[in-house]
Amino acid sequence: MRIAIVAAEPSGDQLGAGLMRALRERLPDVPFEGIGGARMQAVGMQSLAPMETLSVMGLVEVLAHLPGLLRLRRSLLARWLADPPELFIGIDAPDFNFPVERRLRAAGVATVHYVSPTVWAWREGRVQTVRESTDLLLSIFPFEPEFLESRGAHAVYVGHRLAAEMPLEPDRQGARQALGLGPEEPVLAVLPGSRKGEVERLARPFLQSASACAEQLPGLRVVTPLVNEDLRLLWRAECARYAPDLEVIEAMQDSRSALAAADVVLTASGTATFEALLSKRPMVVGYKLNSLTYWLARSLRLVSLEHVAMANLLAGEGLAPEFIQGACEPEQLVPALMGLFSDPERVEAIQRRYAEVHREMIMDTDRRAAEAVLELLAERGLMAAQ
Repeated sequence: MRIAIVAAEPSGDQLGAGLMRALRERLPDVPFEGIGGARMQAVGMQSLAPMETLSVMGLVEVLAHLPGLLRLRRSLLARWLADPPELFIGIDAPDFNFPVERRLRAAGVATVHYVSPTVWAWREGRVQTVRESTDLLLSIFPFEPEFLESRGAHAVYVGHRLAAEMPLEPDRQGARQALGLGPEEPVLAVLPGSRKGEVERLARPFLQSASACAEQLPGLRVVTPLVNEDLRLLWRAECARYAPDLEVIEAMQDSRSALAAADVVLTASGTATFEALLSKRPMVVGYKLNSLTYWLARSLRLVSLEHVAMANLLAGEGLAPEFIQGACEPEQLVPALMGLFSDPERVEAIQRRYAEVHREMIMDTDRRAAEAVLELLAERGLMAAQ
């Protein structure tokens, strides 16, 4: 048996590595090949291209990279159609992976997609693509399978690895000590995103908001986690431009310590809101898309949810105020942030709800995902049934 697998960014690399390890418990000699990062390669995946090639986000942003992405996809398909693997696993990156899955599935290859596209929030018509492309979708959020199954797509909830990895009780004082923060100092964590475009769009409103909060809250400390050196250099340049008098503590590749140490979080929409929920931290969510991307999304009515932050979707209520596009400005962000700093009863209620959500999501995600994949292989006659 041979398994092809494609991940596009660090979160997918982590999911892929965990799934590969769990599959290796039953299939110790199975070879993996495809695209992934250092974690997947450490488990034994043969890399056919750098993972960074696929790390592009946004309708407009993809256009500049489209020729290279199409060439890479054609190359992978030519390889796998000429010598088909028994199984293909696409991890997230739906616009890249679904066409690969659809072609391989038509050629008789079993196909799995790991992480549902946000069809329940954005471009619901993609459910048809899910049905046509995948034999199995591995869902990481509990509300997704019912939505997908009701529309004819086969989905299994396997949980989210972060829920099991992150403690129910964050070590606030330990995190503060590691970052050089005092035990009683007010702390604001600022998370402007993990992509260059996100940081470029959010640095100004986030830094100006942090500066305004520091003026109103004496002794406020600000900490920002950054995923790599390139983003650190960009963030420093933005700090010098928009908040030259604000001291910002950098936490390199350590968002968990930054979140655990914080009293309040200002974060981009995305996975960071889920991490903040698991850290039981009250948050304000801000986001700015490329202006053309946002205009297209609004004009074509591609967004169908009241909330966009995953923390609010999982909690089932808008506990984290959201400020999107034109609303993502200091005039609105600062009152929302200061409201959390000044209302301990509200913060306690938010933390209780986040803890409930966290407990409900704890499970052995890697093993559950592997069991679902092995069941599919057994159904296809590719291995003995369990």
